[in-house]
Amino acid sequence: MSELKDRLQGDLTSAIRAQDELTMATLRMALAAVTNAEVAGSEARELSGDEVIVVLTSEAKKRREAATSFDDAGAIDRADRERAELTVLQRYPDRK
Repeated sequence: MSELKDRLQGDLTSAIRAQDELTMATLRMALAAVTNAEVAGSEARELSGDEVIVVLTSEAKKRREAATSFDDAGAIDRADRERAELTVLQRYPDRK
């Protein structure tokens, strides 16, 4: 398992213990995206650290775009949630 994926797992465990719902939900989503990337294609494989960063970058982009869409639609509370999730994702290494 890549070091970054290990860190995500450890941080998820800490969030569960701390009952931090936002971090817990965001990290579960991020780990699900990593797992989906690992099983995509003809053969399941483990992602490298750089590939995990690519997945996290994609998830961060989705959060930015969703926040903008929710702002435009006047759903400020949902936009704020997307920005909060983005903040959690930004705790991890610089994304490309």
